[in-house]
Amino acid sequence: MWGGAAEPADSYYQVRPECTDVPETRFRIKPGKTLSVRKWQAVFVQEGSLDIGKTLRRIRRGGIHPSIRGEVWEFLLGCYDPMSTFEEREQIRQRRRLQYASWKEECKQMFPVIGSGRFITAPVISENGQPNYDPLVLQEINLGTNSNGSDFFKELTSRGPLDKKVSQWLLTLHQIGLDVNRTDRALVFYEKKENLSKLWDILSIYAWIDNDVGYCQGMSDLCSPMIILLEDEADAFWCFERLMRRLRGNFRSTGRSVGVEAQLTHLSSITQIVDPKLHQHLDKLGGGDYLFAIRMLMVQFRREFSFCDSLYLWEMMWALEYDPDLFYVYEAHQCGSEKTEGLKGKPKSIKQCGKYERQNMRNGGKSALGPLPISVFLVASVLKDKSYKLMTEARGLDDVVKILNDMTGNLDAKKTCSGAIKIHKRYLRKVIYMFFKSVWACVSLKVLPESSLFCCRLSYCRLRNSIGAHS
Repeated sequence: MWGGAAEPADSYYQVRPECTDVPETRFRIKPGKTLSVRKWQAVFVQEGSLDIGKTLRRIRRGGIHPSIRGEVWEFLLGCYDPMSTFEEREQIRQRRRLQYASWKEECKQMFPVIGSGRFITAPVISENGQPNYDPLVLQEINLGTNSNGSDFFKELTSRGPLDKKVSQWLLTLHQIGLDVNRTDRALVFYEKKENLSKLWDILSIYAWIDNDVGYCQGMSDLCSPMIILLEDEADAFWCFERLMRRLRGNFRSTGRSVGVEAQLTHLSSITQIVDPKLHQHLDKLGGGDYLFAIRMLMVQFRREFSFCDSLYLWEMMWALEYDPDLFYVYEAHQCGSEKTEGLKGKPKSIKQCGKYERQNMRNGGKSALGPLPISVFLVASVLKDKSYKLMTEARGLDDVVKILNDMTGNLDAKKTCSGAIKIHKRYLRKVIYMFFKSVWACVSLKVLPESSLFCCRLSYCRLRNSIGAHS
């Protein structure tokens, strides 16, 4: 009831008794603040559409009750349009489940361990595509038939040289298995081998369908919560796939660089503006490239927070970033824009957007300032919070890494998000002001006409007022 005592959430994600070094969860289920089952059901109208604006505000106040977290995440990640009906969502759900079953069967035909309730941790082929007859490999691919696993290799070699895509995929499977074995093993949920196998299946199938990125280390940390929150494997897969739409750019590698490095460059610029002394200190220590923060961005703070707190942080991030057009953007990418054009509803209202998205919209969301994910500002918020400690105790990059590692379990997710929003506002103000000054200088040197100064001043005043008054 309203005003009742806060309830711990640890019971929903039980930890194995022998794991005594797991950080304590700070998230509490607060009556009147946390989005409860009753409040969630109340935001739907009779046909099934929901008031997403009210839902976002409730999530920002107190997160989501663990019992409904999975189905709420499906909306936050853009799996469904908030204006869709119950019937429309059921049709989409069934279509996606059939698509996942088709991909799974395709993968199973190539490698029968898929969908068997097992997974592998040893490479089945060598780099040049030759079968690996190591006893461990034969044991892992033995599915309980009369064969010892060698029949698979006989069939594999009978097809002739392996297709390059198939070969690369088979080489990836054991690495996925090794990562699965290390993912969230403190949780009781993963004591069951079938749950580990489900995680391996989803990641293996995703690696097959994503021709550009495939599988990279860290994806298991992003997928694991989906397995726990959503009982149906296909539903968990699609939630993970939608999350990867946001994050896959971080994992994309060109041989010379990794996609996340662009965000690290932005992080450097942000810190240089909001905390120049800290940036100067980090740069002096050789950390001006901010590579020490790469883990936070790659796995979205999974290692800096307890399991439950990281879920709380994620849903607040997604609520702040929420754009009601996500569903149509993703569907257009998957099915072709012509198929979704007729489905698109009314233009989105700013009230349906998250607070962070609203700031970007008022600033012109397609500009260079708009597209930055809130996670970059979350890292900046963490660094700002630890600024004094970093300035006084860090004498080298090893010290920086140690200070950041020591904060695991000691961060407040809500405070970090609030800090990120404040830094975002401050960053926008400073960048806009610096741009105005540069235009003033150009006008003074008669490089630009005076009319440019008037237009710039008008835009600056409007943007500054919107950032300050409406966020």
